[in-house]
Amino acid sequence: MPSLVLLPGLACDRRLWQAQQPILPPSFDARVSDVHTRHDRIEAMAAAVLAEDDGPLVLCGASLGGMVAMEAAHQAPERVVGLALLGTNARPETAEMFKLRESAIALFERGEARDVIEFNAGFAFHPAQAADKALIKRYVEMVLDAGTDQLVRQNRAAMHRPDARLHLPRLRCPVLVLCGDADRLTLPECSSEIAELVPNADLVWIAQAGHMLTMEQPAQVNAALGPWLASLSGA
Repeated sequence: MPSLVLLPGLACDRRLWQAQQPILPPSFDARVSDVHTRHDRIEAMAAAVLAEDDGPLVLCGASLGGMVAMEAAHQAPERVVGLALLGTNARPETAEMFKLRESAIALFERGEARDVIEFNAGFAFHPAQAADKALIKRYVEMVLDAGTDQLVRQNRAAMHRPDARLHLPRLRCPVLVLCGDADRLTLPECSSEIAELVPNADLVWIAQAGHMLTMEQPAQVNAALGPWLASLSGA
């Protein structure tokens, strides 16, 4: 039976996947990875995921975690037997985003992380959820708990990510692409592009969700992810 590895997004941890725990098939050996906290590049994170298990893998990656998942499938396509990619981007960093991240990094290093994260938190959510103060607080606390060093390192990893579009057409494993229909941080067109590049990928839009779809619309995410995982587990 494959191991199931859940890969959090930038400055996120197992809290990102909390609402998905009940629908993970018990036949899987499931765990939440922290490779994004231990390595400085997407390629190294992916290599670490592969090194930590010997057998086949099902990888579920959100945002930065999706980038790691795609790179792991590139490095060892024979090992990855399923990919779920949530709100992620196969493209390399744009010049505009590179500059924006550099500006944010400068603020992080000046000790202004809380101001930056709290100001931008609303952009990570659908407007309907952005008004949920408790939800926004949970998100802000999770990101700030990562600490300044991780905010800097993980942003730099995203800035220097590889172009996954070059190898996606060669994937032959089942691929599920999930995206919030109002994602303002990773535009929905990025998910459409992934689904178009991967042979026989399934694309599911999560209604009234932004970038943090696992936290915003857990029921919709679980309705799509649960049966897909069950099909891979033989259930």
